Amino acid sequence: QVQLVESGGGLVQAGGSLNLSCAASSGTFSRYGMGWFRQAPGKEREFVAAITQSGTSTSYASSVKGRFTISRDNAKNTMYLQMNSLKPEDTAVYYCAATPRLLPLPVTTAAYDYWGQGTQVTVSS
Repeated sequence: QVQLVESGGGLVQAGGSLNLSCAASSGTFSRYGMGWFRQAPGKEREFVAAITQSGTSTSYASSVKGRFTISRDNAKNTMYLQMNSLKPEDTAVYYCAATPRLLPLPVTTAAYDYWGQGTQVTVSS
């Protein structure tokens, strides 16, 4: 079992950047594929990005590809989401999640077993 805690959210103007972090409590962090999801008010939780256990493979939603970068540091039990060129439509609560599944990287919420509490990202126009 792993506990996840997100941080780094906040209020930013359109075109700005934020770097989210997801810290895992477990020393088995490197055994899990990791993902970022987001949920805007009145909408379903949607896939943003995912990364394999080793960090060598990544996957992105088309809406964030080229603007967001997912990475991880297994020595620090931490995953990151660097978000650049932010848009008002990126406003949402961002969640990190962990899955024991291997390739292909899962993009559905059902494939992830552990979730953080979320961090709010608000992009003003």
